[in-house]
Amino acid sequence: MSFTDRYGMALTTSSARAAELYSRGLDHSLAAEAPAEACFRQAREEDPGFALAHVAEARMLQFRGKMAEAGAALKLAQELAPGATPREQAHVAVFSTAIGGDPAGALAALKAHVTEYPRDAFVLSQACGVYGLIGFSGRLERNDEQLALLEPLKGAYGDDWWFLSQIAFAYNELFRHEEARTATERSLALYNRNGHASHTMAHIQYETGDATGGAAFMRDWLVGYEPVNQLYVHNHWHLALFELAAGNFDRVIDLYDRVIRPEVSTSPALGTVADAASLLWRCALTEKQAADLPWQALSEWAKKAFPRPGMVWADAHCMVAWTGANEPERLAELVAELKERTDQGKVYAGPMLPALGEAFESFAAGDWDRAADRFDALQGEFIRLGGSHAQRDVFEETRIEANVRAGRLERARAMVEARLDRRGNGRDARWLERINADASGAAAG
Repeated sequence: MSFTDRYGMALTTSSARAAELYSRGLDHSLAAEAPAEACFRQAREEDPGFALAHVAEARMLQFRGKMAEAGAALKLAQELAPGATPREQAHVAVFSTAIGGDPAGALAALKAHVTEYPRDAFVLSQACGVYGLIGFSGRLERNDEQLALLEPLKGAYGDDWWFLSQIAFAYNELFRHEEARTATERSLALYNRNGHASHTMAHIQYETGDATGGAAFMRDWLVGYEPVNQLYVHNHWHLALFELAAGNFDRVIDLYDRVIRPEVSTSPALGTVADAASLLWRCALTEKQAADLPWQALSEWAKKAFPRPGMVWADAHCMVAWTGANEPERLAELVAELKERTDQGKVYAGPMLPALGEAFESFAAGDWDRAADRFDALQGEFIRLGGSHAQRDVFEETRIEANVRAGRLERARAMVEARLDRRGNGRDARWLERINADASGAAAG
């Protein structure tokens, strides 16, 4: 008998049950649902000779930071691959390169692979989203590159719920919001529990300034979404941003305490530090009630989770944590280590990452002129870090507040007005009012 996945890709297994479990795991993975890993594990238990089940489990294990187990699963997949089809052999090779720590090589192999096998969705998914191989490439043009990868494949996927959610996200990051909304709504209509589609809708509503609609959508969608699922915490982070825009500070802190803080977060460490640090820092920058935020607990957790630099997105958010917790020594140590790693060519974001650390050092020291100068010099470079527009806003916001505190109120006003021209946001509107009040006071004085 021959078996295929939902996309018509042949599966080399002798077990109908293994093929079914693998296909179920694939869909769970594409929907950001936790059962994916168990399905892949059960598939290879049903058929220990099933190479794709082993490599899929390896990737899931890697995402959870279980590197020894991931390496063992990958080794088995590599040993079994010669007995599989050429497509499966190439599939295993792409993941081998990615898990082996060569993201540039993996992306090149992936692009070649989907040219020949466009409906190999699990391979394609590795280059999708802000945490994918393109998102973490460090390239300024990565948003265009993402759409350039996906658009030629529209005909191959047609009305597929997963693909629609991914191309929608790519459209939205390029400010093509209505195309993004149309594709996302169709994705949700086809499979409402697609976590990626709900996440994309949150981004659309953030970028179009619909905090009320965004909060209502996310509250409703999260009903029944279990904490073990991939986007549980991050979608609550989006809900917190909507609440912050609406001025509901108490709700923001409640979401942080119940879902987002490291002690309760169900996300991997990378997502946890990004969501927790950025949310607290946004509050610290603009909210009058934010005088006593739980920075120390976050700082202690981050020290244990990331004892050494090496993950750019985490490093950038550790800078935020050390600044918020008033730990200049730890921040200085991180900057020094990042300079050394950058000189060795080990930082995909390049010199801008230690430069960002120096900007935070100046901010932490209250050297507002230098902080403003340093953050201004990084304008246009934040995209190298990875993440989405919504996530990287925290660095732009630090730049704005550095200019405010340096007394460069006209520059700060222009930046906030530009944000408001792009999309309404209650928090930005209140921020602009404060800047205008400061400017009026300075003029009167």
